Amino acid sequence: MLRESVFRTADLPAEHRFEGFRECMVKTMFPQDLHSERPGAFRAELRVLEMGGVRVWPAAIQPVRFVRTPRLIRESDPELYHLTLPLQGTVGITQDGRQGRHHAQEMYIVDSSRPFDCVTTEMTGVGLEVPRNRVPLPPARVERLLTGRLPAHEGVGALLAGLLTQLASGGPYLPSDGPRLERVVIDLFCATLAHHLDAEDRLAPETRGRTLTLRIRTFVESRLHDPELAPPAIAAAHHISVSYLHRLFRAEGTTVAAMIRRRRLERAHHDLGDPALARTPIHAIAARWGFKSHADFTRSYRNTYGTSPREHRRRCLHQTPRPARTEEGEAA
Repeated sequence: MLRESVFRTADLPAEHRFEGFRECMVKTMFPQDLHSERPGAFRAELRVLEMGGVRVWPAAIQPVRFVRTPRLIRESDPELYHLTLPLQGTVGITQDGRQGRHHAQEMYIVDSSRPFDCVTTEMTGVGLEVPRNRVPLPPARVERLLTGRLPAHEGVGALLAGLLTQLASGGPYLPSDGPRLERVVIDLFCATLAHHLDAEDRLAPETRGRTLTLRIRTFVESRLHDPELAPPAIAAAHHISVSYLHRLFRAEGTTVAAMIRRRRLERAHHDLGDPALARTPIHAIAARWGFKSHADFTRSYRNTYGTSPREHRRRCLHQTPRPARTEEGEAA
């Protein structure tokens, strides 16, 4: 697991729950005033995942108001951008005269160095904190995006939202995954801002390359069923040359063709062990994941998993293979 801490109001006496939540938010984010119409019945739960200088925190809270004032900024300012991804509920946010009202899958950012006023309904969501000094974009330009809507269902924003949602679900990550995840989160955060500012050229070449590779992987994942999926089509869809596409994946120690084949085999491997698909012919599962030839699928499957697709299915479904019988009815 990643380094993680958990806060639940249910773990505190009722009379201390709202104050406990306030203290948790100050520790998790930065000093701010919190207000609730029902502090005595307030409920909240959040987890804080730490990856180097980045923190991701899934949260479920009842209606609350957060206020960050000039006095609180003078008291303490970690100088970071805070992004919120609502999953359920609504958030109203005001900062520097800018106002926004955001629903599920509508991300927005605020700057910890500027006062803000935030009001939520009962909601679940994911917060992300990135130090400003890790963002290679001029603060004066990023300022244009404060409180504005950053869609979480398209483009690089969808990649960022997908990763945050995956982290929130508690994937099987190890502490050793922290540095890699920190880099990926920062890359996607910066690329999302740069996209909306039309400032991709301000990103480091390494960031642009890693972000493009993630976009290509997502593109491939959604088209594994297409038997014609190949490097030329992938390169054309991303407006790059085939040679540059190959260079991107060489940097990751693989090839495009190997990545496609591996993901197709993994999908087929999963389906073969699914009881709900027990009556689906193996050749149909192979075709579902883009294999043109059943023989090629079987050979690749055996080379990868050390067994045949049929044998794997039998083991998963606890079936005992019946012995073959001769024409005379005897076991062969």
